[in-house]
Amino acid sequence: MNKLYTLIATAAFIVTLPQDIFAQEMSFEEYNPTSTLVVPGKEINRAKFRFIDVHSHQRDMSVEKLGSLLKDMESLNEGIMVNLSGGSGESLKEKVDNIQKSYPNRFVVFANVDFEGADGAEWGQRAAAQLEADIKNGAKGLKVFKSLGLRNTDASGNRLAIDDPRLDPIWAKCAEMGVPVLIHAADPKSFWDDMDSDNERWLELKTHPRRKRSNTDPAPWEQIIQEQHNVFKRHPKTKFINAHMGWHANNLEKLGKLLDEMPNMNVGISAVIAELGRQPQNARKFFIKYQNRILFGKDSWNPDEFPTYFRVLESNDEYFPYYKKYHAFWAMYGLNLPDEVLKKVYYENALNLIPGLDRSLFE
Repeated sequence: MNKLYTLIATAAFIVTLPQDIFAQEMSFEEYNPTSTLVVPGKEINRAKFRFIDVHSHQRDMSVEKLGSLLKDMESLNEGIMVNLSGGSGESLKEKVDNIQKSYPNRFVVFANVDFEGADGAEWGQRAAAQLEADIKNGAKGLKVFKSLGLRNTDASGNRLAIDDPRLDPIWAKCAEMGVPVLIHAADPKSFWDDMDSDNERWLELKTHPRRKRSNTDPAPWEQIIQEQHNVFKRHPKTKFINAHMGWHANNLEKLGKLLDEMPNMNVGISAVIAELGRQPQNARKFFIKYQNRILFGKDSWNPDEFPTYFRVLESNDEYFPYYKKYHAFWAMYGLNLPDEVLKKVYYENALNLIPGLDRSLFE
């Protein structure tokens, strides 16, 4: 059989290679080889202990939808879902009413504040008063979206900083009412870095180009993160849950120092399990040391993705796949956390931070 060959000459020998080897072209997105590694381990479809998902988003909280959600929750061993998209005013009251009419101990909502157009000291007082009304109507906490610090502007059209003093009455109100603030600030640091071959998030930025940021769009990453920390330090009586581990899951030494500096800061693991799963020994030590400050959360509601979280936290499995290549093109490893740590991450820490949850679900 005739084939076209290319001669490769070196000082020592001559070899022939098929021409089609040199003709192959494949993009990074297309190259996704099946691993030939055979190791023990299996997918964990149901959490070892009942858990509280402190980071979920549900726009539809009709009674019918809650029933559908509960079926998936039971299959995962999820005890309580915290819907961070509770809204405010009548919208929040409707969600709480539907929960009370159907599954009052399985769902809770956090209120939201519309920060757009902040103007003057009285604005913060009015926002805090509305938040107080929302808490009295059933909200169990406040969720702050990343739009604060990235997109929200004040009445003059300027970027509204997270540590703007006009917002202080809101944080103080949460301390007064005894509810936590779950806050998402900025995005991964890589979104601010050059989009080149050195950027681990290159594929995500290519597939989601609007996520790209810069020091002037809208501000340096370090500045936005520092604004968040300024609020934590200025309001030591307010309990904060820093979403996505504050975007420091890839630098746990730094995150540990921040936790030491700010005893009112806790962290949620939503959307950063891929960072933890590639450093199992380091992450395991971190979880054991800070076991009272870490909460389980997933973010996007996709029941098929929860098993990866369970497997990273519970098993000692090696080299198993993650579910989104644009988040992580590397494999996962299990942390094999002790049961007492798992229980704290899965539900005990949330029970201690969020008021009014049904503790009997976890006995």
